[in-house]
Amino acid sequence: MKEISRAALGVKPSSTLAVDTLAKRMIADGLNVINFGVGEPDFDTPENIKRAAVRAIDGGKTKYTPAAGIDELKKAAAGRLYADCGVTYKPSEIVVASGAKHSIFVVVSALTNAGDEAVIPSPYWVTYPEIVKMAGGTPVIVRTEERAGFKLTAAQLDRAITPRTKFLILNNPSNPTGMLYSREELLSLAEVCVSRDIYMISDEIYYKMVYDGREFVSAASLGDELKARTILINGVSKSYAMTGWRVGYSASSEELARVMGNYLSHSTFAPSTISQYAAAEALSGPQESVETMRQAFEQRRNYAVKRVNSIPGISCIMPEGAFYVMINIEKQLGKTLGGRVINGGDDFALALLERGRVAVVSCSGFGDPGFVRMSYAAGMDDIKEGLDRIEKFLSEETE
Repeated sequence: MKEISRAALGVKPSSTLAVDTLAKRMIADGLNVINFGVGEPDFDTPENIKRAAVRAIDGGKTKYTPAAGIDELKKAAAGRLYADCGVTYKPSEIVVASGAKHSIFVVVSALTNAGDEAVIPSPYWVTYPEIVKMAGGTPVIVRTEERAGFKLTAAQLDRAITPRTKFLILNNPSNPTGMLYSREELLSLAEVCVSRDIYMISDEIYYKMVYDGREFVSAASLGDELKARTILINGVSKSYAMTGWRVGYSASSEELARVMGNYLSHSTFAPSTISQYAAAEALSGPQESVETMRQAFEQRRNYAVKRVNSIPGISCIMPEGAFYVMINIEKQLGKTLGGRVINGGDDFALALLERGRVAVVSCSGFGDPGFVRMSYAAGMDDIKEGLDRIEKFLSEETE
């Protein structure tokens, strides 16, 4: 038989979804597992959004839509970007897809020729390198350090660029690190992108989840030259607790938006019509629920960071956005925990799940095996219980 595509064979499964699946299987088997694996808010979708979906069904809005999304949603997305980020886009520059992940896939597919390179700071969201590989490109990973706040510098970016470089993928705030780029840091990266004439794919899906009164700055707001080279990625999953509704969107030049629309017309087509009307309400309707969630996540972050740093043998820095903590497990390397020799995050995560009944994600899939990622999108009771179990797991194994 003919071989399977070598490009497809080179794509790794999502480590975040793998851990979540295993944890849910254990729960289904009757085991009491605290799941810090997947980045999914524990809040319910706000009532006004759910009602908009019901109205769409009752109003017969259940047919195909244009491939790039309904006008109501594109206008709502453009309005939200202007209100929150001060950037102006026409509805024709907005392309709707089945989640922010799908939006990134479509953007990368529309930009990439075989052999093109994409600069990706590490730690990175697990999907970025795989999407680049699926599109026929080459991920160029640039490692950032915990002591530097896990942030890419302009000098690092400039050194990584070659004649084959097509774009930088930047996640701000970041999954998995939770770190936020300041205006000055973004400006320095923007200068490199403009001077070296590369695109910036700016994944801003967590832009509403910023803490301690910090300023979020959208890359597209930093001048016309960068905006012309920027593709913004956003969506409703995180800020509006709509992970299962599967609606994301991109904002870019009209030319690129047209190409992406063509791509969608021959692949998935548009997201669920009902979900689109719900997302339009999320973006254009009342925003109080977003702030309620943000405040809750900030309280959970404060508790989680304090507890992690009180447990001997692990540590973390304070994340500035999103809802993740990168836990440094380097002091556990070489030890035996839960019957496993800990060579990295994979072993630690499996031992903790099997023995401690807590699911975290190994950061080997994020480009840094000396860490695991904990999501504090879970409820406070689960966060307290889960961290109690982590502390007990580590103390028992070292006695």
